[in-house]
Amino acid sequence: MKSWDVAIVGGGIIGLSLARELRKHSLTVLVVERGEPGREASYAAAGMLAWCDPTFPAPLAALATASAALYPEFVHELDDESGLRVDYRSEGTIAFLDSEPKPLLPCMQALSTADVARLEPHLGNTMRPAHFLQEAAVDPRTLIDAVFRAARHRDVDISSGSAVTEIEVNGTRAIGVKTSRTSFPAGVIVNCSGAWAGAIPPLSIPTRPVKGQMLSVVPSRRGLIQHVVRAPDVYLVPRSDGRIVLGSTLEEAGFDKSVDADVIQRMHQAAANLVPELGEARMLEAWAGLRPGTPDAMPILGRTSLENYFVAAGHYRDGILLAPITAALMSQLIRGVEPEFDLRPFSPGRF
Repeated sequence: MKSWDVAIVGGGIIGLSLARELRKHSLTVLVVERGEPGREASYAAAGMLAWCDPTFPAPLAALATASAALYPEFVHELDDESGLRVDYRSEGTIAFLDSEPKPLLPCMQALSTADVARLEPHLGNTMRPAHFLQEAAVDPRTLIDAVFRAARHRDVDISSGSAVTEIEVNGTRAIGVKTSRTSFPAGVIVNCSGAWAGAIPPLSIPTRPVKGQMLSVVPSRRGLIQHVVRAPDVYLVPRSDGRIVLGSTLEEAGFDKSVDADVIQRMHQAAANLVPELGEARMLEAWAGLRPGTPDAMPILGRTSLENYFVAAGHYRDGILLAPITAALMSQLIRGVEPEFDLRPFSPGRF
């Protein structure tokens, strides 16, 4: 029976990015995905690389900042390896906050009303403090397609359409993964299955689904807004093809991915309150995704109590942002190299 150096459970942005990174170091890698690779939280995300966040705990802030710095090269490599073009935009974010953060982070700049009008002339009036954030955004759908193709380009094996039902164990050591159809032996197992990470025995991984409903619209004029615009009740993320993504709810609704028309309508109206022309924009698509939440809203990264079994899950709202740094650090850990960051704050053992 064929075996692999590493079997990765979950074929979203985290699992595929890690698989590609491990192949750079000549490890044989299998990704086992319950559905279609990249079509869960990764595909549903808005793609804001929102690293300039004063609410982040210090360990997460450091991780997010490092990952954002990796993104331009990450995208360049994916474009080259996949033959696709990832829609990566670095125009920045205009954030309308409920209150003035003190002190301002180095990545933040206070904006006057005149500044906002100059940067985004189609924004309506708002009484909230405005700030420019040195952030970027990416279209997750072009990103996940490129990561998938790049992984295949690097000869990552992928098994899709059957969920992992358990981690196979010999004594205190993980030796492979089992699905309803077959087993896959591997020297190392990594659980990257997002909101589903906690459903795989024998260990309890405290992830849960946090539902987010979103929609995309097409305004009558192309380039209506250039920056990501964030307010407490809605955010707007422009795409290079003219679409604008509007989001998002935070709902504790289990694994329900249904879309509520009233919720979508309220979100559309909140967007129109920010940019009046969006009230007439054609609605293109509405959907819901399941973010992988954790008890402390921090990702779970590192070794488990089971030998050769690792976890890289629970990235909540930051899976797209944290994909490059997660892949780099988990690859180092798996290969026995001292990671560049202290992963103890993210350890599975903290729960």
